[in-house]
Amino acid sequence: MRAGEQATRRPGGRCRQAGFTLIELMIAVAVVAILASIAYPSYTRYVERSKRTDAHAGLMDAAQVLERCYTVYSSYNNGSCVLSDGDTRPSPDQHYTISVASTDTSFTVTATFSGSGGDGCPNPLTLNNLGVRGPNDDCW
Repeated sequence: MRAGEQATRRPGGRCRQAGFTLIELMIAVAVVAILASIAYPSYTRYVERSKRTDAHAGLMDAAQVLERCYTVYSSYNNGSCVLSDGDTRPSPDQHYTISVASTDTSFTVTATFSGSGGDGCPNPLTLNNLGVRGPNDDCW
């Protein structure tokens, strides 16, 4: 009898064996390993993209706050504004730290990854008052 088999008696006294051979088991393990090796990188890229979405939301929110400040005070760097030069705040899901660099007529907000696991981007994400996004790669 092979491993994992059970013998059953048929009428007439002959035994029928049921179970898997080692080769069949190894083929099944190999198929699962191949599928996992294809699926895991795709999953990690998906997780990285979902984290970057948090950075995008944080940058857009900070830019909106600064634009409202400019509308009211005609300056991105007024002390009465919620955000001004040198301020930092966490992104909505707190994977990033959003920092502000502003003058009276311009601003740049930067999202620096502060979570665990990485986001797949080599440089922090930026957005300025003209709507220019950086760095110019697949991170946006």
